[in-house]
Amino acid sequence: MKATQAGDPAGGDPGLFGPGSVTWQAHGDPMMWIAGIRALYLQALHPRAVRGVMQNSDFRRDAWGRLMRTAGFVGTTTYGTTEAAERAGARVRKLHRMLGATDPGTGERYGVDEPALLLWVHCAEIGSYLHVLRRSGYPLTDAHADRYLAEHRHSARLVGLDPAAVPANRAELAAYFTRVRPELAAGEETHEVDDFLRRPPTHPLLVPARALLWRRVAHLAYDSLPTYAHELYGRPAPDPATVTRRLRATGTALRTIPARLRWQLPPKHILRAVARLGPAARPAPYKLGP
Repeated sequence: MKATQAGDPAGGDPGLFGPGSVTWQAHGDPMMWIAGIRALYLQALHPRAVRGVMQNSDFRRDAWGRLMRTAGFVGTTTYGTTEAAERAGARVRKLHRMLGATDPGTGERYGVDEPALLLWVHCAEIGSYLHVLRRSGYPLTDAHADRYLAEHRHSARLVGLDPAAVPANRAELAAYFTRVRPELAAGEETHEVDDFLRRPPTHPLLVPARALLWRRVAHLAYDSLPTYAHELYGRPAPDPATVTRRLRATGTALRTIPARLRWQLPPKHILRAVARLGPAARPAPYKLGP
């Protein structure tokens, strides 16, 4: 079943969501990049989930690759054909079935495809997208937000989750985060992720750019985390109103860049979708509807 809505252009495969969905419009916004970094910060607070990442990849040496692979997966499942989305999901499920992690304290060996871990990663990611978009001024109403979460039961299925077990509205997502909160902690692996995101390794010639651009982006993503996350990371929570003003200012600035120019950045999922479906498929906030 596709999460499409009325108004999808005819003549091509609209993919998993389709141009009539909230997801199609919202994922074209440039604040998605900041939201993705926020998701990494939040995901790292689940000890079993972050251990699975750190024990199965060289995060510090391949973090950029990991970030781009995640962006590629989101872009493919949002704007690609149904076949491409299903293939991407099959690759993720196959990879996860092959990987496991070991709890150093107990010696327990567990799979990274445990439903509870997949659900945490999904909720932290989708919740971060929704939070940053709305807080930065993207015009998502409460009804849009609920539709967005319901649509992402489909992306949850792709990674191996039972859609019926995935939060489908804001109330269910809030209840999920309340329920999982006691399981969260900031251990050694969490602080490794934190250190990387604050000071990613880079060529010496790019250190000034890292200080000027990346640090501001990473700090804004971190500052947008919930209060309990700041407490776990061990740093004072910033003033929420100040963070909201910064998110709105950043969103306003990034949205002045012409969409056609932004969409030229790799991997160009949106341009390929528009070429497949026609100009009416271009994502834009005004197409959200009621």
